[in-house]
This record gives sequence, structure tokens and C-alpha cells, in this order.
Amino acid sequence: MRNPLTSAARIVRFTAVMYKPHYLLYGVLWVLALEGTASLVTQPESAWRPTGATLVRIVVVAFVLLYLRMVDEQKDLEYDRVHNPDRPLVTGAVSAVELRVAMGLIALGAIVGSLALSAGSAVMIAVAMAYGLALWGLEWLFATVRTDIMVNLFVTYPVQLLVTGYVVVSAIDTGEVRAQWQAAAVAGVFAGAFLQFEFARKTSRERRPGELLYSNALGARGSTAASLLCAVAAVLCDIALVRPWEYSSLLAWLPAPLLLIPAFGALKFLRGDRADYPPLPAVVFVLALYLTLIGQALTLP
Repeated sequence: MRNPLTSAARIVRFTAVMYKPHYLLYGVLWVLALEGTASLVTQPESAWRPTGATLVRIVVVAFVLLYLRMVDEQKDLEYDRVHNPDRPLVTGAVSAVELRVAMGLIALGAIVGSLALSAGSAVMIAVAMAYGLALWGLEWLFATVRTDIMVNLFVTYPVQLLVTGYVVVSAIDTGEVRAQWQAAAVAGVFAGAFLQFEFARKTSRERRPGELLYSNALGARGSTAASLLCAVAAVLCDIALVRPWEYSSLLAWLPAPLLLIPAFGALKFLRGDRADYPPLPAVVFVLALYLTLIGQALTLP
């Protein structure tokens, strides 16, 4: 049996390879922007400020994203053996047993940490992690879920909605957000932003049978259009909820011009000759939008 310290070191190396700093940055900004926006649209009379409970949610979400990365590493093993042979589980740099032990520890910590906030927080994060495991089973049972990227998206995306639900429910329980329909509707902003990036990162002008690319199903132009439409949906949802015409600050309107970023990326891809969609504009749009939403929550009321 492998020494626990050796296994811990292997998990650390796995995290360094598969959980890059920008993933952590995304998780932090996601929680802050989500909580702040939900607060802004449900109690616009008072400025939002992060609290100790916010910090707990950030830590929980950051570790749950790592947990889900570990689930993906195992459920995608056969695909990665063909298309990503340098992945840690494929090369033996980490074992499935080590990943499962780490997942168990993360799950326990996430539930206990969330329980310190509220029972609803603990239930929501437990459901999100359980759904992540259920996806593994669904892909094993049904070939269509594994091989049809549109079906896969339909089945797998709800895990992000559940994590969004965790943040909102927890923030309601701890008083940063009011229990109003707008709090739930905020999920549309973050769904659009994430799916904009999701379509962009799996778009190519080359048809690659066997690879899970949205462009294989929709064509390069169709996948590009889907990415842009998701960005537009995110901004329109934010405008509908924040109601920027009620504020004198130009910051309230800033999400709209941010659409120039994914538009530039789409134009560069469609008019260029590179095979794959440029990921940078999609990433910059998400980060810029989240920073803008945080700024709105801190300053608009």
C-alpha cells in the first residue's frame, strides 16, 4: 500500500497540473459576482459587502470544482487515452484510488463547512457533488451521453446550476441575499457567460470525428453563433435584472459594451485561417463580466 504522504504529494501534483490558477480565479470571481449580483437585484437599497460566510462559500466552491475535476479525470479515462494521453491518470502519475480518497475528504470538508453556514447550504453542495458522481454513472450506462456532445452538454451542465444554487441558497440563509425570484433568475447571467466559453473552447473549423467538439455537431459557424448568443443572453439577463437606467453610473451599462470582446473573437476566427477558435477573448469576456458585476454590487446601491 502506498505511503499516505506519497499519495498526498501525488494529489498535490495532480492539482498543480489539472487545476491551474485561472480555474481558482474563476471560482473566486464566480462566487463574488454571483452573490453580489443576487444581493444587488434583491436588495438594491443597500450596498453588498463580502462577509465571513462569503469566504466560506468561496473555499467550498474552489474545492468542489477540484472535486468535479477529479470526477472528470476518471469518467473520461477511455477518451483521454486516445485524445489526451498526457493526463495524470492515463500516465499513472496518480491512481484512481488516490483520487477517490481525495474526493471523499473534499466532500466531507465541503459539507461540514457548508453546514456551519446553514443546513440548506450543506444539502445543496451535497446534491451538487452527488450529481457529479451521477454523471459518471450516466456516461457509463448510456453511450449517447458519452459520444453525443449536445446530449452530454444537456446532461452535464446542471452541475454548474447546482453549484450556483448552492451559492444563492446559502447567501439567502446567511442574510446577504433576499429570497425573491430575482435571486434565482441571476443564474441566467452566469449560465450564459459560462456557455459562451464552453462553446468557444470546443469549436474548430476542422471536423474531427471522435473528438467531443460542438463544431462537429453544429458546424464551425453554428458553434460560433451559439457562443455569441450565450454571451448576448448573459448581458440581456443582467440588464433586465439590474435595470441600469435607474442608476446614474455608467458602470451599470458596462456589460453591454463587453460584448465587443466575444464579437472580436468570433470575427477573428471566422475571417482567419487558424483551425481552432481563439480561447482568449472568451476567457477575457467571462473575467471582465464577473469583475464588472462585482463592481456593480459594490458601488451601485
